[in-house]
Amino acid sequence: MRQIVLDTETTGLEPAQGHRIIEIGCVELINRRPTENRFHQYLQPDRDIDPGAVEVHGITTEFLATSRASPMSRRT
Repeated sequence: MRQIVLDTETTGLEPAQGHRIIEIGCVELINRRPTENRFHQYLQPDRDIDPGAVEVHGITTEFLATSRASPMSRRT
């Protein structure tokens, strides 16, 4: 059986307040064993990260500003 395990980190917990995804990671499993297929990407949220979220994941606004984070596409 093939499965994809997905993990995300965000700027906070409230999408209605404009919180956004800042990190996506995926790992492929075949018969519950990891394969070499992986995906990882930081995203530039164009907003500050709440201090409580930084306490959880350790990703700071400053880190994303100096990383190769991809710009997020905006919904129109």
